[in-house]
Formats: sequence, structure tokens, C-alpha cells
Amino acid sequence: MAIYKALLEHTRKLTLPIDVTRFLFYSNKINSKDDWSAEDFHKAVQHDGDLGDRMKAAFAKAFEKHDQVLIIGSDCASLTTEIVNEGFAALANHDFVLGPAMDGGYYLLGMKKYTPALFEDMPWSTETVAQITQDRIKTMDKSCFILKELSDIDFEEDWEKWGWEI
Repeated sequence: MAIYKALLEHTRKLTLPIDVTRFLFYSNKINSKDDWSAEDFHKAVQHDGDLGDRMKAAFAKAFEKHDQVLIIGSDCASLTTEIVNEGFAALANHDFVLGPAMDGGYYLLGMKKYTPALFEDMPWSTETVAQITQDRIKTMDKSCFILKELSDIDFEEDWEKWGWEI
């Protein structure tokens, strides 16, 4: 639980300086008394379903009012404000931006147009997710900027491997 809380705090701190509308999606219910200010974050409960269903719904909600959207996970201790800003900047010249994780998934995905096909029939939690996503973007004849590969935290051993402090 301590690692989870540390990752959430890291994610909150790195997103606050970014001048964008920020959405925060809770897994079960919205906690109005947590460290995530409702002034800084639009809070919502995640959609039911697998990871793809939840991300697809989050993108759909954000695209209701915005013409480019970037989503990040809260499990990447090496993610920085600068990398997220680089992702937003990349959308000026690319249709998509992808931040690949070392385990084959991704820690960041951004797009200029809502594209639910990226989330359908995906083998989530496998080492091929980022590559399949890139392949799908290529078959759409769209451009994708690839950010630096980072390690996400799926297990306590991942946290310990990189020597991060709580």
C-alpha cells in the first residue's frame, strides 16, 4: 500500500504544474477528502470492464470538451512533468504519442482524435501491447511520436529493482 500511495503522490505532483484540464478516474468511488483537489482535477469513477474499456471511456469523456487528450498511468515512478509536456508538444505534429514501458505496455498514450479501435481486442498485461498499438496506428496511416521508454511498477520487485524510496 505504501508503494501505491507513493506512486499516486508522484503522479499528482508531476501533473500539477502542467497547464491543462486534468481528469482523475477512481476505480470505485470518488474520494472528496483526498489530496487531489477538485479545483485541480475533474473527478470521475472509471467505467466498468477491462483496462481497454476503462481507457476508452476516459478518452471519450475527455474528448467531449477537448480536441487532444493524453492519458497517463499512476504506476510510473520515473515519469516526469517534462516527459508529459513533451507528449503534449508532440501532438502538435503527430496524430498520436506513445510512452512505451519496459514490460511491453505503455505509461502514456495521447491522441488528437478519439480512436476507440486502439483498445479493442487488446491482450492487456502482455509484452506486446505497445507494439500492437503502434502497428494499429501504422495501419491507420497515422503518425505516432514515441517517447523515451520507462519502467512502470507492476510488482514490489519492480520498485525495489530501481531503488526508489517511499
